[in-house]
Amino acid sequence: MKAFKLFLGFLVVVFTVCLIGSGLSLWWAAKEYTKPGAFTEAVDITIERGANINRISEMLLYEGALDMNGYYIFPLAGRLTGQATKLKAGEYEIPAHASIKEILNLLESGKVIQRQVTIREGLTNYEINRLLLEQKGLEKVADVDMLPEGHYLPETYSYSKGDSNADILGRMAASMESTLDELWKTRADNLPFKTKEEALTLASIIEKETSLPEERKRIAGVFVNRLRKGMLLQTDPTVIYAITKGENKNDGHGPLGRHLLKKDLKIDSPYNTYLHPGLPPGPIANPGRGSIEAALHPEENDFLYFVADGSGGHAFAKTLKEHQTNVRKWHKKRKALQ
Repeated sequence: MKAFKLFLGFLVVVFTVCLIGSGLSLWWAAKEYTKPGAFTEAVDITIERGANINRISEMLLYEGALDMNGYYIFPLAGRLTGQATKLKAGEYEIPAHASIKEILNLLESGKVIQRQVTIREGLTNYEINRLLLEQKGLEKVADVDMLPEGHYLPETYSYSKGDSNADILGRMAASMESTLDELWKTRADNLPFKTKEEALTLASIIEKETSLPEERKRIAGVFVNRLRKGMLLQTDPTVIYAITKGENKNDGHGPLGRHLLKKDLKIDSPYNTYLHPGLPPGPIANPGRGSIEAALHPEENDFLYFVADGSGGHAFAKTLKEHQTNVRKWHKKRKALQ
């Protein structure tokens, strides 16, 4: 009987020690689960599709977001909370000092890093795709099949790791289609063109002629007046496109890498509006919403000519005589700047 009591007492002691040990272990694990991480800078990590929580724990340890204690507690905590099978693939930025709890919540949320690329108005297809191929974190489709010139809406687009230049182009094309459809419904009456494609072509010329939003509708008015009178548009950007096909130099010396010459105005191309009346056969760049609005709602004016005024804008004229005076002023100013 005495031996039994001793054995029973021993079991009680062992049980008590185990209970205290388990409690201390749970207290320690809970503390490790919620305490701030020791890493002092944000950590970028990419979770691949199909990676299990043990693999993710290894990656976090390697990148410095977990220490050795965290390496063991992270998968345990994930399983106990039910988050182990809910962690989403993608590229994440883990904030400095994030706890295990915060890391699990972030990876479960799917709030991946969002990058952005801004496509400037007036870029050609060639320029847009080249810009996209330079973006960090954007997968590259080298031989992407692009739509005809002018069918991509310039804007700022967000993307995540795993997206490609083809994905961005698809979104740009959808945005252009919906924008053009929307604006076409509200177009002014009696425009000298009949189709959305022609509107897009005129918008692309307006886009290349001015960088000033306040000038767009006035320049649109000039081109509309010339179209109505059957005059040649005589716009330099169409000649440049005839030469480059949109593959611009972008070397700081203009799209041609040089000035446009008088002999260039005689190039035999349907895009040469110094030789062929009406609009060219298609857009010469990708216009923004503002230029499309201008093409569909041109200013009502009597101007038939415009030329650079040396201050970033243009001087407008109703007669050829006025225009020639403005041209002389521009040449004089340009010569003084050289």
